[in-house]
Amino acid sequence: MSSVSQSIASPVRHDWTEDEIAALFALPFNDLVFQAQTLHRQYFDPNEVQISSLLSIKTGRCSEDCGYCPQSAHHDSELESESLMALDEVVTAAKEAKEKGASRFCMGAAWRQPKDRDLQAVMDMVKAVKDLGMETCMTLGMLTKDQANSLKEVGLDYYNHNLDTSPEFYGEIISTRTYQDRLDTLKHVRDANINVCSGGIVGMGESRTDRVRLLQQLANQTKHPESVPINLLIKVKGTPLEDAPDLEPLEFVRSIAVARIIMPESHVRLSAGRESMSEEMQALCFLSGANSIFYGEKLLTTANPATSSDQQLFEKLGIRAV
Repeated sequence: MSSVSQSIASPVRHDWTEDEIAALFALPFNDLVFQAQTLHRQYFDPNEVQISSLLSIKTGRCSEDCGYCPQSAHHDSELESESLMALDEVVTAAKEAKEKGASRFCMGAAWRQPKDRDLQAVMDMVKAVKDLGMETCMTLGMLTKDQANSLKEVGLDYYNHNLDTSPEFYGEIISTRTYQDRLDTLKHVRDANINVCSGGIVGMGESRTDRVRLLQQLANQTKHPESVPINLLIKVKGTPLEDAPDLEPLEFVRSIAVARIIMPESHVRLSAGRESMSEEMQALCFLSGANSIFYGEKLLTTANPATSSDQQLFEKLGIRAV
C-alpha cells in the first residue's frame, strides 16, 4: 500500500515513463480503482458529471481513411452524406441540447481540414451557440495556425482532435494523415489559447502497450488536455474494423482509471461506445474517474444511449449533471 499512497500524493506530472504507466495498468483492479477514485476526489466533486452534446454539422465524404470511421469516402458504410448544416438548424439543435441539460455543445464536420471559405460559416455557428450561454467545441480535422486563431477570436472554448492510438499502432488504422499532423494541430490549438479536447479509441485491435503509449502521449504534453475522451470502438459495418475483437470490459475501465491518475486535473470523458455498456460497467467507469459524457441519441453518426436512460442511471448513482 505504501507505493500506492506515495503515488497518490505525487504532483501533476508531464514526464511519465512507459514503464510507470504499464505498472499502473498491471495493479490489482481494486488498488487501481482506489487510487483513481482517491485522486479524483482531490480535484473534482466525485458525484458531478459534465454533460456535452455532439452534432454532426457536415456528414460523410471525408477524404481520410480512418479504419474506424463510417464517414470516410474510402469505406462502404452506406452512410448518407450531408452538406454543411444551415446556421438556424444548428441553433435549434443547440437549444434542444441545452434544454436537456447539456452545458457544452460540440459540432463536428467530416473534413480532412476546413477550407477557409467554410470557416466563416463555422465561426458564425460558434458565435450563435455562445449567445445561448453554452460552451462551444468544434472538431473539424486539421487546423492551420491562422485557422485556430480565427476560431479563438470568435470565442471557441474547446477544440477536439484525438490522437486515436499509439504512434506505433497508428499506421495500422490511418494512412492519409500522420501522427505528427495531429500533434501539430494540437499545438496550433494550444498556442491559440483554446482548451484542448484530445483522447483516443480503444478496442481497435491494439495491445495494452499501445494503450499505455497513447496515454503517455497525452499526459506528457506541456499542458494536459482539459478534456480527455476515451472511446470504445463502435464497430460499423463496411469499415475495416467491423470485425475487430471485443475489448475485455475491465480493460476499458482500467484505461479510464489510468487516464484519471496520470491526468488528474482533466475531465475524462466516457465517450463513444456507451450504447454497448451495461449500467454496471458505466458505474465502474465513473468510480474510476470518468466525469464527462455525451448526452443525446447520436454521436455524429453512431448510436448513443437515450437521454432518459442516462438520467435514470444518474438518479440511481446519485450523480448530478453539470
